[in-house]
Amino acid sequence: MNQGTPETGHTAEQIRETVERILDAGGLPPIVQAGHPVLRQRAAAFDGQLSDDQLGRLITLMRQVMHEAPGVGLAAPQLGIPLQLAVVEDQFDVDPEAAALRHRSPLDFLVVLNPRYTPLGHGLASFYEGCLSLNGLQAVVARYENVLLEFQTPDGTRMQREFSGWQARIVQHETDHLNGVLYVDRAQLRSLSTNAEYAAHWAEPGIGKAQQGLGFGAGPAGISLH
Repeated sequence: MNQGTPETGHTAEQIRETVERILDAGGLPPIVQAGHPVLRQRAAAFDGQLSDDQLGRLITLMRQVMHEAPGVGLAAPQLGIPLQLAVVEDQFDVDPEAAALRHRSPLDFLVVLNPRYTPLGHGLASFYEGCLSLNGLQAVVARYENVLLEFQTPDGTRMQREFSGWQARIVQHETDHLNGVLYVDRAQLRSLSTNAEYAAHWAEPGIGKAQQGLGFGAGPAGISLH
């Protein structure tokens, strides 16, 4: 964990008011972009700040925003809410070659509260990834290939679930969001590319072409992986 990440100073009442304002506004709220302080705070653990109805409505809204973006995950801080809550889902139709290389398989909709991941083994996989809060950019990040995710469900049940491949990448990315970490903190910065330039020059299932053309490694970079 990044030692420089500040704790959120928001009270339960402030979090509740923020959620109520977003829910009452109607329509889909904008996704907070890099530079907003909420993305650099360790979000507050969920411990009943919201009623069951508020939590359910917020989850529904977050799923809608994720689909509209479109993306495979969304954390509450990306809507300006400093709460340890994220939604994930991956049902995209992906090129078979890319899916095989990236070990990407469909991920059913899942809501996680207070998540924490632990690597299972030392294996790493390096691929381009993006973020809805850094619109229009991608960079190569080394992520653990297999992780154990500990989390709570909306009904309060404590769960443990193993993830591998691209699914493991998704849950690591979203859990990082809840701890004030963005993917660029872990990225090979020489790989950083706009979506347009990536499509024009480096689009392939792997990263070999980009490594050669941009001059970067495939290992961990930036802050500690865990």
